[in-house]
Amino acid sequence: MKFASFLASQARTQGNKEALVCGEQRMTFSELDRQSSQVAVALHGMGVRPGDRVGLYLPNRPEFLVALLGIVKAGAITVPINMRLAQPEIRFMLEDATPSVLFLGSEHIAAFEELAQGLAPIRRVVLGTAGAADTSYAAIMEGPAGPLPDVPPEVDECMISYTSGTTGKPKGAILTQANYIIMNGYLNALYWGFNSADRILITTPLAHRTAFARLCNMLVLGATLVILPKFDAAEVARIIDAEQITVLGIVPTVGKMLMPAIQEAPERFASLRRILATGEAFPVSLKEALQAYLPQVQLYSFYSSTEVGVVTLLGPDHQISHAASVGRVLPGIETRLVGEQGQEVATGEVGEIWVRTGEPGRYLTLKSYYNRPEANAESLVNGWFATGDMARVDEDGFVYIVDRKKDMILSGGYNIYSKEVESALNEHPAVENSAVIGVPDELFGEAVAAFVILQQDASVSEKELTDWCVQRIASYKKPKYFRFVESLPYNSTGKVMKRELLASFSPQPTTIR
Repeated sequence: MKFASFLASQARTQGNKEALVCGEQRMTFSELDRQSSQVAVALHGMGVRPGDRVGLYLPNRPEFLVALLGIVKAGAITVPINMRLAQPEIRFMLEDATPSVLFLGSEHIAAFEELAQGLAPIRRVVLGTAGAADTSYAAIMEGPAGPLPDVPPEVDECMISYTSGTTGKPKGAILTQANYIIMNGYLNALYWGFNSADRILITTPLAHRTAFARLCNMLVLGATLVILPKFDAAEVARIIDAEQITVLGIVPTVGKMLMPAIQEAPERFASLRRILATGEAFPVSLKEALQAYLPQVQLYSFYSSTEVGVVTLLGPDHQISHAASVGRVLPGIETRLVGEQGQEVATGEVGEIWVRTGEPGRYLTLKSYYNRPEANAESLVNGWFATGDMARVDEDGFVYIVDRKKDMILSGGYNIYSKEVESALNEHPAVENSAVIGVPDELFGEAVAAFVILQQDASVSEKELTDWCVQRIASYKKPKYFRFVESLPYNSTGKVMKRELLASFSPQPTTIR
């Protein structure tokens, strides 16, 4: 099963139906199939062969997905580049993946030339005015149609998706067409009820794996994708109403931003049937507000990773009763919680989540990391993928994420999970957000340091926060250090880059607020 065969089938059976919508641009399944085939034929003519890497350095626009499908039809591997990344981060990806061809807009050529100085030459396919040495995207679309390249059936790799790199250099996860088709074609239909009538709004950058998941909803199920060029809460509300969106994916921050519009005119959101909630912990109060104002909507939350996709699912019936959980493990997926000595931990105890879904690359698990034999040996053992996430499971099978393994703090022989401390701090009415790290300590090995953002015009002392924490978590887990900051360093996927906090930390006391 390949992307190309699903798209060809949609073009045959419902060719005039909208596949992509972005602003004033509307593209049918027939047009998407034809245009992506044009890209595949052109890439083959440029010397691109199965296994070669092709980069996408484009903002949210239909051509991004056209090019992606054309790359896969040519048997090559897509390297999506998030344009929010800093130049050193993008340069690292180019050095690591070594794409032979890159798609980019003419408005970004100067920035690309600056960040690519000294790298091996990369042929460019330019959207807009192309230079003499470039290939014009428009010329590709106007070129003669030809037969698709003959790609061997065993070629299934479709993407190198780079992890966020919160604890070090990003790793490129090699994902296959099967990875996406099984999860986002079949399992999304089975467990989330997705179907061809759905109109799905994409608010994230298309370079995120989340967007590719929705792409497969379109390819396999025949749903329509509506792409938001740039996130804006007011525009999201308008598009949901205007385009009759049925599926919306959000993180809690987006949910909070949309609530005023929902409360003011819930009828504008009447078409919504499902909300997919992911990211950080979703506050119960926000879930209750969504259910109150949009009773027709089913709320789903889940635990997932770049390397294995969705692992657990919390359905609509348990959103309030098990609000702190990420749900139960999906049928067909093997999991176990592994302790520090490699043993499986008992029910209720904390361990690292290991996941197995069969042969890597064939079902849900990534095929491997690109050019990372050490990481492959460390993370992939007998088909098991070690996620690096710490969790516990209750007697009813509900999973509770505790922390990232590398964010665990070992203080005086005790394991302290930073997420638990952050949750306690974030419950304080004066605290807007917090990030907790372990810092060197002569006596205990590590101590807890909390970086805290206060609510506007709020004031609180370190002692007050300490007392607050002790009332909610064990005393040995309370922060030894508090640092009040205006902002936290986030990477392009919205995760706090804790290594930067550690690099900036000084044990010298700060002024108590």
